[in-house]
Amino acid sequence: MNWDAISFDWNHVRAFLATAEEGTFSAAARALKTSQPTIGRQISELENRLGVTLLERSIKGPKLTDAGEKLLHHVRGMSDAAAMISMAAVGQSKEVAGAVRITAADMLAVQLLPQILVPLREKAPGIRPELMSSNTIKDLLQREADIAVRHVRPDQPELIARHVGDLKTHLYASRAYLDQKGRPKTPRDIADYSFVGVPDGTDVVATLRDLGIPLTQANFVVTSDSGVVISGCVKAGYGLSLLPAALCDPEPELERVLPEIPTPQFPIWLVTHRELQTSRRIRIVFDQLAHGLSRAARTI
Repeated sequence: MNWDAISFDWNHVRAFLATAEEGTFSAAARALKTSQPTIGRQISELENRLGVTLLERSIKGPKLTDAGEKLLHHVRGMSDAAAMISMAAVGQSKEVAGAVRITAADMLAVQLLPQILVPLREKAPGIRPELMSSNTIKDLLQREADIAVRHVRPDQPELIARHVGDLKTHLYASRAYLDQKGRPKTPRDIADYSFVGVPDGTDVVATLRDLGIPLTQANFVVTSDSGVVISGCVKAGYGLSLLPAALCDPEPELERVLPEIPTPQFPIWLVTHRELQTSRRIRIVFDQLAHGLSRAARTI
């Protein structure tokens, strides 16, 4: 082994990788929780050590050089190896203390997971849950999270997933909206009601049409990619929306609309990396989430 050939600093490599993936020095600094001048200095030191220019600096931001493009592939391999080392170490840890990062869609992260995790304060007070509200799928392979709550089963062999139940949904509206608009008796009665949904409501429209509700995109008076915002708009009286029963039934200002129609369910998968399953603290959090989410999924 030629040890002299690998004498560069891993922190400098991380700075280069973060800049290449985040797009700017400032974004890389935020991702690595450091300062922009530090990122620039570390990349310059890496370039001096390797004897090549990796990034072209300009007012439009950093751009990879040909040498940087070629090196990036190998750097990502180093990053993957570093993540695996970290996960293997966490997996061997028997200490029931430390942070456990959990990612879930914003409605679950805000309205459901906090109460599910409360018992951990007595059972394992040394564990510090870090809740990340995100409607995108975090990459468990890159340790962006230790545990993910997802609505689809992952297909990566490195991940293990447990189906803990199916989250029931219903049509909800505010009582004030229904007092003003009237309470529909049949699915066809809803044709001229206002709705709240996601920006691309094609799937929702198709689902509701299958239930006999003659909906079009014109029914949607406000949209958002945030479940919390959608729920807030429904409470404010904008109209109806398909929402999780476990989160909306306890809300006194919300009311089910046509509760007898068979609305869809969304599967709940708890996902973690295989290497992390041997970590006692992650196992404890995983099991607590499984128990709480299973109970929520049984909400009628």
